[in-house]
Amino acid sequence: MAKEILSKDNIALNVELGGKEEAIRYTGELLVDNGYVEASYVDKMLEREEVTSTFMGNNVAIPHGTEDAKEAVLETGLSIVTVPDGVDFGDGNIVKVLIGIAGKGDEHLEVLSKIAIVCSEEENIEKIVGAESKEEIISLFSEVD
Repeated sequence: MAKEILSKDNIALNVELGGKEEAIRYTGELLVDNGYVEASYVDKMLEREEVTSTFMGNNVAIPHGTEDAKEAVLETGLSIVTVPDGVDFGDGNIVKVLIGIAGKGDEHLEVLSKIAIVCSEEENIEKIVGAESKEEIISLFSEVD
C-alpha cells in the first residue's frame, strides 16, 4: 500500500530555523525520516535552491529536488513546516510555510497544482501559520490527497 502523501509525521508546527539552508534541510529531513526519500534527496533540494529559489510568494517556499533526484524518491510525499517568525530566503523574501515535495515519476505535478490552489489564498496561509494542530493542516490540504 502506498503511503499517505501527507501524514501527521510529515508536519512540524512552530519551528524556529536559522536560515534558508537549515529550513530546506529540516523540511527534507522530515521526508527522509518518514521513508519518502533517501538522504541524498536533501542535497538535491539544496542544489535546486542554488539554481532557482523555491520561494513562491505569499510567505511560502516549496523546496524540492532537482530533476536528477528522482531515483532518491521512494514514495510521493509532502512535508509541511510552519515558521511563524519567518526564515529569510534572500531578497527580502520571508518564508513562514515550507512545503517539501518528493514525487515519484510525474506525480509531483498534480500535487504541486493542488498546493498552488491552497497557497494562492492568503487566508489559507494565515490558517496554516496559525494552526495549533497537525489535523488543521491536514484538513486544509485534504484535497491534495
